[in-house]
Amino acid sequence: MRFFVTRHGETDWNVLDKVCGRTEAELTDNGRRQAAELADRLADKNIDVIVSSPMKRAYETSRIIAERCGIADIETDDRLIEQDYGIYEGVDRRDQGFLGNKRNFAFRYPNGESMMQVAYRTYGLLEELRKRYCGRNVLIVCHGGVCRVINTYFRDMTNEEFFNYSLENCGVEEYDVRD
Repeated sequence: MRFFVTRHGETDWNVLDKVCGRTEAELTDNGRRQAAELADRLADKNIDVIVSSPMKRAYETSRIIAERCGIADIETDDRLIEQDYGIYEGVDRRDQGFLGNKRNFAFRYPNGESMMQVAYRTYGLLEELRKRYCGRNVLIVCHGGVCRVINTYFRDMTNEEFFNYSLENCGVEEYDVRD
């Protein structure tokens, strides 16, 4: 079994370097191109199932990939929704308050959720997908913060590595799972 994990295509908020958690943002034309290029890169990977965040930017990315790869259905799961960044939603990604909170994994963003809460929901989903789709190849389409957490499910990381990890828009990680 293999998991492929990707972040949605580019949005206006990505271009503006704004923190975007629960805010719905549309893909830019470049984001749509990124998704199409990713679909071309995934075409020979024998993807059996696509599981996507239901948020517009992730779902549109999933739809573009599904159409190009001949996958009929896209499964959505709320556990793949991006982290709730609370009061930092919409601020510059270099905001010192945001970055300080980002280093404290067990602290909730004020009026939001902690990275530990994201890990709780995401790890549970990964366990379910491993059982449900054993022996198949699964593409997960989600968001930057969720991609960071998924990476820790498969790979050990120091706190500093975790803080600095970032998957670019329509970048993809591949994880082999041995059961």
